[in-house]
Amino acid sequence: MTDIAQDQTVPSHLTAQPSDYAALLKPRVMSLSIFTALVGMVVAQGPVPNWGLAILSTIAIALGAGASAALNMWWDSDIDGLMSRTSKRPIPAGKVPAAEAFGLGIVLSALSVWLLALSGGYLAAGLLAITIGFYVVVYSMFLKRRTPQNIVIGGAAGALPPVVGYAAVTGSAPLEAWLLFGLIFLWTPPHFWALSLLKKADYEAAGVPMMPNVKGDAVTREEIWRYSIILVVCAPFIALVPLAGWLYAATSIVLGVEFLRQAWNLRQKADTKSAGRLFGFSILYLFALFLALLIEHWVGIHG
Repeated sequence: MTDIAQDQTVPSHLTAQPSDYAALLKPRVMSLSIFTALVGMVVAQGPVPNWGLAILSTIAIALGAGASAALNMWWDSDIDGLMSRTSKRPIPAGKVPAAEAFGLGIVLSALSVWLLALSGGYLAAGLLAITIGFYVVVYSMFLKRRTPQNIVIGGAAGALPPVVGYAAVTGSAPLEAWLLFGLIFLWTPPHFWALSLLKKADYEAAGVPMMPNVKGDAVTREEIWRYSIILVVCAPFIALVPLAGWLYAATSIVLGVEFLRQAWNLRQKADTKSAGRLFGFSILYLFALFLALLIEHWVGIHG
């Protein structure tokens, strides 16, 4: 277990900069989650009753995402220092004490849920609380260091933001919202397993049982290929409900073909370049699908 007081000797009030506390919130990593939540709000059935409240809801969801990141960094501070990808994060770098990161995460968690309850309703606030708790407790504390399926199950936390956004506007979470959840949930394994192939040595050093470290690279590449097929086949079906239209369908099909091509290349080649290409393209893929949904609803061509 991470020792909250392990680095209390660090005079954070003298060494920490505002940018260090901002880095605890993983703004670049969490930006995609915030974007999907915003899209969930836009595509929700029915008009937004108050744009001021909608903006407050977006801020609340962003604060919740930042809170999750800060608490994740607090808990993982011991292994972050062992991995080159994370060794320069504020806690292992000695810029911010773990206790301060923990306190920031708790305060932002409470603030985000309270603010969303006021602006988006109790259902949205409850879903946000579940998202934070699932990411920190279920994924970070229980799954990440115990099973190579950590990212498959833990992916539920990253898939919930559009449902939270949908509920913030409508006060409900119908099937359409959960279809967006399913899209991200299926996308998560091939995305993160491609990263794990790139950072296998890091995870080995930290003792994190990611798929390549436990099952080997060949099995990981095969699993990426299988999940990619499921993702690419399922993604266009969202266009069969009023949630999406022809622009989304075309985007999901065209980019899906490229996703499969890259996943196949990775399956055939044991090189890091193929893994890096798929990892980068997977981010573009998910962003483009949600952007297509956003454009359709802004222009009124969905369904």
